[in-house]
Amino acid sequence: MLFPVSGVVVHPAVPFLVALVISFFTSMGGVSGAFLLLPFQVSVLGFTSPAVSPTNLVFNVVAIPSGVYRYIREGRMAWPLTWVVIVGTLPGVFIGAFLRIKYLPDPKAFKLFAGFVLLYIGVRLLYDLWRPRPGMKALEAKFNERVAALKQASQSRLASGLPPEAVVRTLKFTPTRIAYEFYGETFEFSTWGIFALSFIVGIVGGTYGIGGGAIVAPFFVAVFGLPVYTVAGAALMGTFITSVAGVLFYMLIAPWYPQQAIAPDWLLGLLFGLGGMAGMYLGARTQKFVSAKIIKIILAAILLYLAGTYIIGFFR
Repeated sequence: MLFPVSGVVVHPAVPFLVALVISFFTSMGGVSGAFLLLPFQVSVLGFTSPAVSPTNLVFNVVAIPSGVYRYIREGRMAWPLTWVVIVGTLPGVFIGAFLRIKYLPDPKAFKLFAGFVLLYIGVRLLYDLWRPRPGMKALEAKFNERVAALKQASQSRLASGLPPEAVVRTLKFTPTRIAYEFYGETFEFSTWGIFALSFIVGIVGGTYGIGGGAIVAPFFVAVFGLPVYTVAGAALMGTFITSVAGVLFYMLIAPWYPQQAIAPDWLLGLLFGLGGMAGMYLGARTQKFVSAKIIKIILAAILLYLAGTYIIGFFR
């Protein structure tokens, strides 16, 4: 099948299945999977024009709501964190979209940029695995014990729910500090620190076409010491809002750059999005039964492989 906007020729089942598999695993860590779909589009499908970035954002817009729904339903959405991420990321994504079109239209330069983004994310995840915080180890052990108990109690009711303390409860939300409780542990951090990080992530995410969740979620875990079980929903919601804004921005500025393909390939993005929708729903539903360590190892391995491929390929 030919997708006329991107020029890609591929069976329509391929984008759907690729997105489903990727999103199933990545959504457990609060990542939509767009950061892996972009290399797939560039390297496998040959979609290298700037339009690949907004097409990737279309995937986010279609796919993410199903995963967010599961996190909200299970009480694992840290709303104060979510709102700060959205407010900080939105202006950055507009700046990133402009940088992508103005300074990184060349596929080779864009791959180098993408490689360093992926390398950064992978290193942060490995650091968190190598030197986990004591409080985080205890929390994950408690969570895993609960999962084992659920499985032993009834193999037919794996999703029978979490105990009351395994939901996010807001304790403080001020212009300077945010605090919430999860599974008997309290997590407190700077509001402005989250905002500044989100702004920078918005710029990178808008340039790369990922919305920013792939960067912000590992950073929350590795630097701010927040449990992956609570940041996943917030990261996905922030990615969704910024992706909507990014798609609209690319469409608005497309007429000003007639010499380049900037507007998204809606059909291709929709197919990716539908696969991602199924994968994210299943991933969010399964997350509470999967070790946080396993989630991080899978993500880090994929990220470092792609980063090495892109960076080494630039110098060949």
